[in-house]
Amino acid sequence: MLLLGLDLGSSSVKASVIDGESGSCLASAFYPKDEMKIVAERPGWAEQDPEMWLKNIKASIADCNSQLGDKKKNIGAIGISYQMHGLVIVDNNHNVLRPSIIWCDSRAVRYGEEAFTALGKDFCLSHLLNSPGNFTASKLAWVRENEPELFGRIHKIMLPGDYVALRLTGEAVTTFSGLSEGIFWDFAENRISDELLNFYGFSNDLIPEVMPSFSIQGKVTATAAKEMDLPEGVPVSYRAGDQPNNALSLNVFNPGEVAATAGTSGVIYGVTDQKKFDPLSRVNTFLHVNHTQTDPRLGVLLCINGTGILNSWLRKNTANNAQYTFMNDMAGKINIGSDGLSVLPFGNGAERMLGNKNIGARILGLNFNIHTNSHLFRAAQEGIVFSIRFGFDIMKETGITPKLIRAGAANMLRSNVFREALSCITGTEIHLYNTDGSVGAARGAGIGCGYYKSVGEAFTGLKSVGTTVPDRAKTDAYEAAYSTWLDYLKEV
Repeated sequence: MLLLGLDLGSSSVKASVIDGESGSCLASAFYPKDEMKIVAERPGWAEQDPEMWLKNIKASIADCNSQLGDKKKNIGAIGISYQMHGLVIVDNNHNVLRPSIIWCDSRAVRYGEEAFTALGKDFCLSHLLNSPGNFTASKLAWVRENEPELFGRIHKIMLPGDYVALRLTGEAVTTFSGLSEGIFWDFAENRISDELLNFYGFSNDLIPEVMPSFSIQGKVTATAAKEMDLPEGVPVSYRAGDQPNNALSLNVFNPGEVAATAGTSGVIYGVTDQKKFDPLSRVNTFLHVNHTQTDPRLGVLLCINGTGILNSWLRKNTANNAQYTFMNDMAGKINIGSDGLSVLPFGNGAERMLGNKNIGARILGLNFNIHTNSHLFRAAQEGIVFSIRFGFDIMKETGITPKLIRAGAANMLRSNVFREALSCITGTEIHLYNTDGSVGAARGAGIGCGYYKSVGEAFTGLKSVGTTVPDRAKTDAYEAAYSTWLDYLKEV
């Protein structure tokens, strides 16, 4: 059996097809070749058209099918990974009512803060394990207040991956993990939070049917099969947000295991079996993909919004669209600490780690007589790493103290400068693997449809492709640069 994985990001969509038995990737493609458009009509807003997602999914599948030839008929299950915390709303005919308010949109911060105050800190942290913050539920509250006529026409609310699955199967379904990422889930009562729904004035009828992440969540309809060139009746058997899915792709399922990614945003995601929380809600806890009542598995997520998007901005505006490898090479020629240049990479919306503040990106310590583009390239990578270190210290308060980080060999983790700085400043080994979100989603599909007899079988083809260990001779230099960076952050 062949397994198809779809990974819906905010920059692009990637599809991969793996051979279920060997785990090897037979075809892979991503679209668009530049980046998907994010519309920001006002400062702090970020929206995308779900139809754009479908267009690029179709193109990615078509590319994979071209690589597969006649083998495409052997695709037997589909898994979906998607950008977390977004809001898609549809009417009775499953038509999208407005552009999706995506994860980095900051407009709903006030609504989350009001819910946190009204419901009470003790309730929110002990039951929701998070402040409602800027997550999906609060985004829906914004729609209710600011677009009441449209709100009245909503049949179901969805996360981005739920909508993709709806278009494939015709079934309006979400997952327990997905509800927790939208801050709809009561961890103490193991149910949807009636208290949150009542405060915001939401009917439970807006919530789609809820199913486990690993399950048959619908089958490809005849219409979708024709549109997407897929076999009719293929089950969608796995669905997860991009960060829980990244953890799955790296075989991170158990307490103490940690996964990282550095795409548009940068994330450290650790698994625990304890219902702990940060009192300031700067890191967030969700249901992991393999969570059950009898065997709890929770994911603690640290997110820095401005990661790959910062590197992309530099590439377009200061590097004349040069290759990232060129930028990495230039950064590698500069001393640790970038000769006093520091970058605060917070230019992609409100940062949860900073108490939902949107402080913007900052370039600090700039000296016209010393600094070059190469200094800026290095300072940006170091600034992202220092942000992760800042969040790492917060995560330790929840009981997660990793010595090893697993990551896919992709995006900013391909940079020697980035990996060395991250390893040295956190004191962890970094192991890179031959996987990504779409391959992980394909493996998840195999688990969800029952093709694999055990979870372990799904990772036969997972291989380590590189290791970075802390360089003790450079640790002091990184610590000194971090101290300077931290002083700048405290001044903001």
